[in-house]
Amino acid sequence: MTTTNDMQGPDPIILTLFANRFMSVAEAMGRSLQQTSISTNIKERLDFSCALFAPDGDLVANAPFIPIHLGSMSFAVKYQMELYGENLKDGDVLMTNSPHAGGSHLPDITIITPVFDSDSKKIIFFTASRGHHADIGGILPGSMPPTSVNIFEEGAEIISFKIVNGGIFDRDGLHEHMVEKPARYPGSSGCRNIRDVESDLKAQIAANNKGIQLIHAIVEDYGLETVQEYMYHIRHNAEKSVRNLLRDVAQRAGTNVLTSIDYLDDGSPIQLRVEIDEKEGSAVLDFAGTGCEVRGNLNAPISVVHSAVIYCMRSMLDMDIPLNAGCLVPLEIKIPEKSLLSPSRTAAVCGGNVLTSQRIVDVVLKAFHACAASQGCTNNLTFGAGGKDKDGGNSAGWGYYETIAGGSGAGPNWRGTSGVHTHITNTRIGDVEILERRYPVLLHQFALRTDSAGVGKYKGGEGAVREFEVLQGLQVSMLSERRTRQPYGMEGGGPGGLGRNTWIKQPRKEDGDLPEDSSSPITPREINIGGKATLFMGKGDRLLIETPGGGAWGALEEDPRVNEVPHINGWEPRGSLAERAAAQAAF
Repeated sequence: MTTTNDMQGPDPIILTLFANRFMSVAEAMGRSLQQTSISTNIKERLDFSCALFAPDGDLVANAPFIPIHLGSMSFAVKYQMELYGENLKDGDVLMTNSPHAGGSHLPDITIITPVFDSDSKKIIFFTASRGHHADIGGILPGSMPPTSVNIFEEGAEIISFKIVNGGIFDRDGLHEHMVEKPARYPGSSGCRNIRDVESDLKAQIAANNKGIQLIHAIVEDYGLETVQEYMYHIRHNAEKSVRNLLRDVAQRAGTNVLTSIDYLDDGSPIQLRVEIDEKEGSAVLDFAGTGCEVRGNLNAPISVVHSAVIYCMRSMLDMDIPLNAGCLVPLEIKIPEKSLLSPSRTAAVCGGNVLTSQRIVDVVLKAFHACAASQGCTNNLTFGAGGKDKDGGNSAGWGYYETIAGGSGAGPNWRGTSGVHTHITNTRIGDVEILERRYPVLLHQFALRTDSAGVGKYKGGEGAVREFEVLQGLQVSMLSERRTRQPYGMEGGGPGGLGRNTWIKQPRKEDGDLPEDSSSPITPREINIGGKATLFMGKGDRLLIETPGGGAWGALEEDPRVNEVPHINGWEPRGSLAERAAAQAAF
């Protein structure tokens, strides 16, 4: 196989063409997955990612999906390669979600399909898709329990399962892994809605097959040697870009050592020391000093740490290149063992993927002095019903999951953006029409949260307000951060506002809420449930979620006109997914 060391310099026009061809494969996979899926989580919220991988498992190209998925999927592909070796055949499809096997957290199920050359019958690529499934069992509906203390409480864990074997879909095996095995753990249920999960997994398999068809078309057009040659050129180009970035950072900072520290709401530190080698354009990122594994679920698998780092590197590059494995080549990432960033085999991790990952991003960007902190949270809301009947068996049920936007941090010459998903998440919010039609809830308000942004020369973004009323008794859970520690500002800018979760509880006789004097006014109780809580909400109860704002950059000037900096949208969506969204909005 041709390598970058053996090749002459690439033609820049052909390099751009291949970069876009590879990205278009991932985009087409994403369109297929969205169109053929059935769940709100994948079809409406777009909580999925598709990508193309080299024969060695390295990420080649992706569309603009979920950064936390894209950086860690390579770990999953490589794990399966080591597990199966050369024992994969055409028609095999693998399924995995275990953090021990390159996963992020259990609801994120990865489907991996090898791409075989038509002539040599050797693997020439892998296509993979990762989707967040709203319920895969565990102790609570939604499979994101804020109270979990080990991985068995979070649902079905699958190291490796050949969901399609030689073209035959293994439905019985799927039910064993998703329904029967997780229900064996005390207090846990199996998957509460296996029909929807099975349907979405088939949509992921179909999306991978779409990618295979398009890869074969590219190989037919250009030949396998040329396609793989430019695949390595693209990775080398990303590597060179990151090396130049590291040199520029060291020159601007006047030092080759960068440090930062930030804390989770429970006080656990995440500490980073970056040492840059200007000559080589390389760096060592050492997380020594980070806190030990926690009893709760804010532990982050190693693959999630790499996802956060590769996202930060790609975000700081002022050029249009695909996010791929080349971004990590100049970096050595050191993670202390037994820390919350390298937890033990059975540690709970569902919050580490969605919350701790955001704090890792905050710490990396703070070290590089790139921008103020964004909301630092994904404000995970889950609710649902069912799972165990009175005899301890599985019963029909369902779960819903969403993440809620907040404010982004300001930078050296831009204001923060209000009401957006930030950094490692890139999902949509559930549309109110679909939400209220499918689930027994009413949405009372969804708006920007005034006075939650950090104040400074460049103001941070505002957080959001989202208030639900439940129409029947439901188990409701919140998993959130930045409820005790504000998102920091930079260069004298003020911090963003703290988030808050409030249960507005209707008075009930059985709870002792009703006064003896019936003539006394009866008002709902307002209860701050903290950042992580699960509760059973009765009919008419409401949950008010106020998300954090973003930090500001720079101190306020005495002349108020200097502070009236216009908001500049420096990024515009592109590609077929964005074009489809624009076409839909035009009707």
